[in-house]
Amino acid sequence: MDYSVKLKAGNDFPTLTATRLDGSDVKLGSPQGEATWQAVFVYRGKHCPLCTQYLNDLENYKQAFADAGVDILAVSADSKAQLETHLEKLDISFPIAYGLTEEQMKTLGVYISLPRSEQETDHNFAEPGLFVVNEHGKLHVVDISNNPFVRPELGALTRGLAWIRNPDNHYPIRGTLDY
Repeated sequence: MDYSVKLKAGNDFPTLTATRLDGSDVKLGSPQGEATWQAVFVYRGKHCPLCTQYLNDLENYKQAFADAGVDILAVSADSKAQLETHLEKLDISFPIAYGLTEEQMKTLGVYISLPRSEQETDHNFAEPGLFVVNEHGKLHVVDISNNPFVRPELGALTRGLAWIRNPDNHYPIRGTLDY
């Protein structure tokens, strides 16, 4: 049986970059501004209406993430032109990047899909993934799916991150036991 390599909670988040619309590189897992953590949302691409809805919903939780000290970044394997077209359907103010390579997808351990047709997209793409990286560069929360229908509910996620980040709770990284 073939198994893909999945990132393990508690490990160092890999050094990966993608490209912002202005052509500058953005380092995944490196929080911006005053945040000390970053949530990296890997999405399928402009062809996916569920991704469009999820990204627009994510905008509504931007302040809750900020209140928890968590920066957000969305990234896909789309091209610059595809992202530009997608932005016409998005009402977001958080950073979004493009150009995730297949090798980077494999490094992240996300599921990778082939397009069903040229109308869907012109490249292999990542299925949804969420990687929350803490102030030490460690993977604190990971959630990957093999389809667009299963993603973290944003209200529960932001409440959970606020709880984890509260120093009174002393909540460790979960799921680190080797077997």
